[in-house]
Amino acid sequence: MSKIITAAIPAHGHTGPLLVITADLVARGHEVVFLGGARYGEAAEAAGARFVALPAESDFDDRDLNAAFPGRDATTPGPERVAFDMKNVFLDPMPGQYRTLNRLLSEFPAVAVIADSGFVGAQALAMALPADRRPTVVSIGTGVPPLQSVDTAPFGLGLPPVPGEEGRARNAALNAEVATLMEPLTRCAAALFATVDAPLPEGPFGHVLATVADHFLLLTVPGLEYPRTDAPPTLRLIGALPAPAGEPERPGWWDDLTQDRPVVVVTQGTVANDDLDELIAPTVRALAGQDVLVIAATARPDGPRILTGLLGELPENTRASGYVPFELLLPHADVLVTNGGYGGVHTALRHAVPLVVAGASEDKPEVAARVQWSGSGVDLRTGRPTEAAITEAVTAVLGDPRFGERARALHDELSLHRPLDVIAHLIDGLD
Repeated sequence: MSKIITAAIPAHGHTGPLLVITADLVARGHEVVFLGGARYGEAAEAAGARFVALPAESDFDDRDLNAAFPGRDATTPGPERVAFDMKNVFLDPMPGQYRTLNRLLSEFPAVAVIADSGFVGAQALAMALPADRRPTVVSIGTGVPPLQSVDTAPFGLGLPPVPGEEGRARNAALNAEVATLMEPLTRCAAALFATVDAPLPEGPFGHVLATVADHFLLLTVPGLEYPRTDAPPTLRLIGALPAPAGEPERPGWWDDLTQDRPVVVVTQGTVANDDLDELIAPTVRALAGQDVLVIAATARPDGPRILTGLLGELPENTRASGYVPFELLLPHADVLVTNGGYGGVHTALRHAVPLVVAGASEDKPEVAARVQWSGSGVDLRTGRPTEAAITEAVTAVLGDPRFGERARALHDELSLHRPLDVIAHLIDGLD
């Protein structure tokens, strides 16, 4: 069997999928080393891998990105925030990632490096050495890809495609505008890659990073990703990953899910949940007194206490939790109100649950736009929706069967894909 290195930046939405891949490769008999953030060491070892920690300069705590990267909260969501994150969250950690990866390869000659698409040190490896002098580099797309295309608006604007020449003209103008805005970042990237002797190809930084790996496997399906006539040949849409195995303890209110009323789950995910008054609290207020059961999944241990403090008390129809695995919860849900985490949205659709999406950070506006484009939900186009907007959107999704039909169609499409088998077959072909 093969020696394989898996790697991820120390963020839950990036590390989680790579740990699922790691566990599957170990179960198939491969020898795997996981390279990642220090706080994920136990999880990597539980997956059966040997763990190697990133150096301190490449490690951070994604549970509070604004604290980890001072100045981030002062940027405006959209291209400015994208540029800040590309530099600070993804680009600046690259030299430490790359050096650690090279040291590891010197004593663990892996046939493949499988890294999340945000782990830029793997892309640096692909650029620094010809294919016959390095492992195969496989990039796993754990979020919306920052690809530039004649068929789509630039990444970060949250704009769905417009067909025909009108759309192409719009895209060309916006691509040029964003390229100018990102030019300082591209120069910075080129200088940083030069320090590790990895020449950066011409083009927008984000687009280049999405195209330099030998394989770019995106964790989605065509029904939820914009078509591109100029997609790179390395790109393949392989479907969403299953959740990790396990049977965590269910909260005391679990039996309430069987009541004869619609279940609305609301979450702000695991990253942008520092202010529960952005989406969770407004949703609870908006739906208080309505004939629905609201499950506030705060994804933080102090979440129920904070939410109760914001509201004074929880309405009769609301149950609050810290962390509840969506694999257990979403089969009971009729709609998910979310800020648009990539993994959470795909989990909802794997369970045929339609969505209401309100996201403003990371790639969330892009995810929200894709949900509306696919017909599986409503994009509120803000990270702080009004109670009236939430009520209207939830009522629409619950009342219009077309949203459920599209969610079920995407469920069917997702069920046809076997992403772990795709990855395993790729590795088998390297021997």
